[in-house]
Amino acid sequence: MNYRENSERAERTLLSARAQFATESRGRASPEPEDEIRTCWQRDQDRIVHSKAFRRLGHKTQVFLAPEGDHYRVRLTHTLEVNQVAKTIARALRLNADLAEAVCLGHGLGHTPFGHLGEAIVAEFLPGFRHNLQSVRVVDVLEELNLTWEVRDGIANHTWSMPMPETLEGQIARYADRIAYLNHDIDDAVRAGILAEKELPGSTLEVLGESHRSRISTMVGDIVERSKDLEEIRMSPAVFEAMIETRDFLFERVYLGRVTPATRDAVRGIVTSLLEHYTVTPIPATDSILDTPDENPRVSAVDYVAGMTDRFALRAFEIIAGSPAPSVVAVV
Repeated sequence: MNYRENSERAERTLLSARAQFATESRGRASPEPEDEIRTCWQRDQDRIVHSKAFRRLGHKTQVFLAPEGDHYRVRLTHTLEVNQVAKTIARALRLNADLAEAVCLGHGLGHTPFGHLGEAIVAEFLPGFRHNLQSVRVVDVLEELNLTWEVRDGIANHTWSMPMPETLEGQIARYADRIAYLNHDIDDAVRAGILAEKELPGSTLEVLGESHRSRISTMVGDIVERSKDLEEIRMSPAVFEAMIETRDFLFERVYLGRVTPATRDAVRGIVTSLLEHYTVTPIPATDSILDTPDENPRVSAVDYVAGMTDRFALRAFEIIAGSPAPSVVAVV
């Protein structure tokens, strides 16, 4: 028996019967021999972490555009926080933390530069663009990671506009994403002086808690308690409703309401110029993320621009425009 088989046997011994076992994976689109040391989802974790798209998350905006402070979240730190929340829930419920972790590590690979603004502009250029589906395109086409079906399902369906992932571990990742971003975005907004904790909705303070730590503890504990005997992951109605009200508040006060027209115009000008330019101009061979660009030049332009970090997009714009990029600093 090799190391992987030992791990697979341990899953059968230690995990709940509701867990997704590595030996029962639906497999990969292109079949491969199993690794002697790692289970299939441990391999998927490694493939994601070693990908170029994962490294770029360190320089992609989460909420604040071009922040000068060192403590504001970016896509990479968000991914790590999501991962920690998901692993805590999965372990408490005796589900497969390896699968949950692989989904969390890959869920944000398709994010564009400049956060919510950037994604909205790319979606106008190529209708149907969504960061979750682009994340799947990254792992399937752009980097050819050949991940397992369960991880791809969790990545595709981690957003709340999509059907629930089929595995409980994928469902955990979906909840963990929202738990993480709501709480760390409150933390960053307070740090930036955009709001004070006392301004949060009454339901947030009364149901979820008055501090970063207490809110996460409440939401995680509620999921564990409410999901322990069920065939789906869920929250209690009161906590779920408070989560929704908190999200709506943040969209109004932090995600959209604080962004000035000048910032919107600057981001739109940068992203649109890049998309239009690379639709008709070949992507530099040294920078291309595809060995063979898509037959549709608009798709290739989106693949390239959506994959850019914020700072790379600014430099690329300055090269094609022949002038400095407009300031996109929104708050800090």
